[in-house]
Amino acid sequence: MTNRAEALVDLSAIKSNIATLKAKAGVDLLAVVKADAYGHGLVPVAKAALEGGANWLGVALLEEAIALRAAGITAPILAWLVPPGSDFQSAVDNDIDISVASIKALDEVSAVKGVKRPRVHLEVDTGMTRGGFLDEWNKIDAPHLNSVEIVGIFSHFARADEPGQAQNLDQLVRFKKMVASLESFGFTNLIRHLSNSAATLVDHVSAFDMVRTGIAMYGLTPDLNNLGNSQSLNLKPAMTLRAKLHLVKEVPAGSSVGYGATEKTKSDTKLGVVAMGYADGIPRIAKNAGVFVDGKRAPIIGRVSMDQFVVDLGANSPAQSGDWVTVFSTGTNGEYTADDWGAASGSINYEIVTRIGPRVPRIYQL
Repeated sequence: MTNRAEALVDLSAIKSNIATLKAKAGVDLLAVVKADAYGHGLVPVAKAALEGGANWLGVALLEEAIALRAAGITAPILAWLVPPGSDFQSAVDNDIDISVASIKALDEVSAVKGVKRPRVHLEVDTGMTRGGFLDEWNKIDAPHLNSVEIVGIFSHFARADEPGQAQNLDQLVRFKKMVASLESFGFTNLIRHLSNSAATLVDHVSAFDMVRTGIAMYGLTPDLNNLGNSQSLNLKPAMTLRAKLHLVKEVPAGSSVGYGATEKTKSDTKLGVVAMGYADGIPRIAKNAGVFVDGKRAPIIGRVSMDQFVVDLGANSPAQSGDWVTVFSTGTNGEYTADDWGAASGSINYEIVTRIGPRVPRIYQL
């Protein structure tokens, strides 16, 4: 077990966020735990989400869903990135609902034999032009659907984190039309789901029968500029990332730092070598981020390396080799946040937490 870096995951924060989001939605909630629960840990987070009131779990990959079943989780699970050629039999055997977005996939799922019928959610493209039925939607007829159990129909907003955008209303209207066309075949007991985290927070009209919450259940804002920060949304960031100072040393002004000598110290100072790098998920291109130590921020200086990066602690810093520093956390005490790191690397908070690598152990706090 490494003692150089760790990600502390507050499961009570996840439970609290789920409760907040479900109360706001007023309908069932699907907790999105794909990609190792956005880097927080698949099984522990899934269990915490269910304890917090989630009705469903959602994953991208079939193998993620199977891992949840292997962990003893019996709650309804939807896997939505299950292309033609997948092991649909395993999905049926493990009571996993699957998304279907093409006639080819629908035909393959329909061919699965056994006592249990495949449970399917039809994904429709309402304007994001990514996943979902589009040109083939009008080619579906009742025979395509008779050998499977149609559980639900869903789509995905492209700009729900931009309230007021006309595309949001366009997608809502289109979704209702596609639902109506499916209902015309006699499928009226459907779970309709369209809202992601952003829509759950700001668009009650689109809640339908269930919302799917991803980034918000981890306590992070879907969009800092348009929706506000975690605190303003009454969300609690669940992950704190911290690492040790491998080394602290005094250096003179004008010292070049890191590969390519891209930066020099502007004055005599102390530098700290943080025992994490891009192999652990720290963005190599990050600028204007850093760590929090001894009650203040210490910014990155120079390029991030594979296993370490350097911060400017300041000439009077009391930090010593071996001290723990906070890479990001809630920001309550002035720490850098996942939002800050996202901005510093030209990205978003989603990528920052999700990319934290397996070399960094997750430590769970109840």
